[in-house]
Amino acid sequence: MQLKDRFDPDSKKQIAIVGIGGGTGLATLLSGLKKHVGQTIGSLSAIVAVTDDGGSSGRLRNEFKMPPPGDIRNCMVALSEDEQLLSRLFQHRFTGLGSLGGHSFGNLFLAALSEITGDFSEAVRLSSEILASKGHIYPASVSNVSLIAELEDGTTVLGETSISKVGPKIELLRLVPSECEPHPNSISAIYDADIITIGPGSLFTSILPPLLVPGMAEALRMSSARKVFICNLMTQPGETDGLNVKRHFDVVRRHLPQIEFDAIIVNDTPISAEQLAKYSAEGAEQIGVHGSIHSSELRGAEIVASHLLADGDLVRHDPERLAEVVLSQMERLINISN
Repeated sequence: MQLKDRFDPDSKKQIAIVGIGGGTGLATLLSGLKKHVGQTIGSLSAIVAVTDDGGSSGRLRNEFKMPPPGDIRNCMVALSEDEQLLSRLFQHRFTGLGSLGGHSFGNLFLAALSEITGDFSEAVRLSSEILASKGHIYPASVSNVSLIAELEDGTTVLGETSISKVGPKIELLRLVPSECEPHPNSISAIYDADIITIGPGSLFTSILPPLLVPGMAEALRMSSARKVFICNLMTQPGETDGLNVKRHFDVVRRHLPQIEFDAIIVNDTPISAEQLAKYSAEGAEQIGVHGSIHSSELRGAEIVASHLLADGDLVRHDPERLAEVVLSQMERLINISN
């Protein structure tokens, strides 16, 4: 089928979208996109980072030698058709100082199902079915991987938690073991995608780790999908201090020079004076609204600026606004095909 036929509104064909990342950023995007599944979107998939070594995820990873479930749990809930009791249950975090304290029910559920099935990926699939997920969730790697950073002074830092505190000094990230394998369905999803999004999320600890899995960058290079980088709203103290849109993009390009991005989505709306004061006190700065950015600085990637802020005191992406901007990339695909 011709590309233009595929996106002809009268043909009722739908697009395939793949989101890559981790943390709350990817979950936010998925929660907005899922409302379009079955309409504009025919297939929605998430490829999720599995390098977390802190909190409940880190404890379960160390004890059961399983991939960290936290980011995957967030994505499962984001894609859930049931946003009430079951979703609340999966996000419930136990209080107290005992062995359960700090664990979320969803993490424990995934750990139990992993032991029963003997396969973490199968546990994710079955859990998604229980939550009536409106998409597919794939761990970026089927291996038990960790993150290591080489700093500018030649020293190395091991582990996502430690790396999140030394971001500006990072020269290069890599995974250990280096021969870790990607989830096979994630590679297939990339080849079948029409739009691939990368971000938003913590640059060094959520966005880059899935992209470093062997085979991932090559699949992205070969994919004919429109590749879209979604920039964060604020810098992250300890991880991206002082990095503007271009420098975020430069970091990604330094690690993945073979990937050509088609568009970069940035927020163009200033945060409130109250938010500015609060976040400045924490060492965070807003990204994307100060100064002009030219496509030539971003290797020709189109700059897509829009109002993406959610209402409320916290600076967050609005899921619906972000989803609409991502879906607007479909128009570019139509234009390319004509």
